[in-house]
Amino acid sequence: MMARPRAGTAWASKVRQEGPRELAARVARRTYRRLDAGRLEFPLLEEDVADSAAVSAPTPVPVTGALRVGWLVTPPGLGSGGHTTLFRMVEAMEAAGHRCVVVLYDRHHGDPVTQASVIREGWPDMRAEIRGVDEGFADLDACVATSWPTAHVLARRATRLHRFYFIQDFEPFFHSRGADYELAAETYRFGFTHIALGHMVQDRLLHEVGASSHMVPFSCDTATYRLENLRAREGVVFYARPGNPRRGYELGLRTLRELHRRRPEQTIHLFGDDAGDTDFPVVRHGRLTPAELNALYNSVAAGLALSFTNISLVAEEMLAAGAIPVVNSSPDARADLDSPHVAWAAPSPGALADAFCRVLDHPDPAGRVVHAAGSVRADNWARPGRELVEIVEAATAGGLAGGPRGSMPTLEGAEGRSGS
Repeated sequence: MMARPRAGTAWASKVRQEGPRELAARVARRTYRRLDAGRLEFPLLEEDVADSAAVSAPTPVPVTGALRVGWLVTPPGLGSGGHTTLFRMVEAMEAAGHRCVVVLYDRHHGDPVTQASVIREGWPDMRAEIRGVDEGFADLDACVATSWPTAHVLARRATRLHRFYFIQDFEPFFHSRGADYELAAETYRFGFTHIALGHMVQDRLLHEVGASSHMVPFSCDTATYRLENLRAREGVVFYARPGNPRRGYELGLRTLRELHRRRPEQTIHLFGDDAGDTDFPVVRHGRLTPAELNALYNSVAAGLALSFTNISLVAEEMLAAGAIPVVNSSPDARADLDSPHVAWAAPSPGALADAFCRVLDHPDPAGRVVHAAGSVRADNWARPGRELVEIVEAATAGGLAGGPRGSMPTLEGAEGRSGS
């Protein structure tokens, strides 16, 4: 009878057969499932999950003049694009004379002092008070949910104030079809006043769940991202987001691998999150400040800006700096940036690499750079901020028609509103 191999010998054999990285990954996956660690990623405490059939929605008292507006957010990391857009809206409300309060919701109960310091460091122009959600909403006239988890919290914890929902993407698409998908879709039935960023979000709200909304347009940070280099450019850049499926990280790596095979002389730059080794040469920049990123965009010929839901702000920021963005073509991605200066392509490595090659082979690269940079929206987020202020002021004063279940709403009584 053959003796069973000792544990150490069996382990060594598995390492030889599978390789240490693959074996470690398999062990990690098994441990993850055994401990049900996925529930730690669920963004809500169970008591904060709301049910649209039971959400209380009393009509709040109209308020005019200077408002006290809360913005219910999850704690950001430095450089978060979604928080950057959101905090621009906060600054617009502050510039219009309203007091703003950033209300932090963290189901893991992180250190609020540290979280507040990150916000102060990353967004120094925003003056809003910062507090934890347990400090409540009693002194506020209105509060704005900013993601599907915070919409659930707002529905459960605050009922007697004006409630808004600033929607930057159709967030059910962040999940596979299942319970979390429906929890995200459920938030559009809570009866809040919806403010959609761009046509894609407004159209998806209406056609997927029958929810109407008020739209504010996209814009571009032209104070930071601008054309500074008319000389020859070399190389391409990719924003690496391996933990964010809608930004297509794996497809991006396959595309860049194919581009390197075709054009090995082109330098490939990666910035963002470091997800490990690649089998082709890259220059890793890690996290960059906006100014550093603008300098990088000004040095390269093109950049990869994949987006499988709403268009990434990265694409137009690249354009502003003269780097031609290569983007997967889809109705959602094109709804708010249908630009002839974007290199649109089917979402496959070969098609995207073809688009890169067309950019690199353009007969007039200097002229194309100038036209591309001149095509971006030049209001520097002033217009969406102004329109959001108008919506909030009108709704809190009781002069905004329509609702999330009705026909497309319109502003009424815009003339003579207090606080505008």
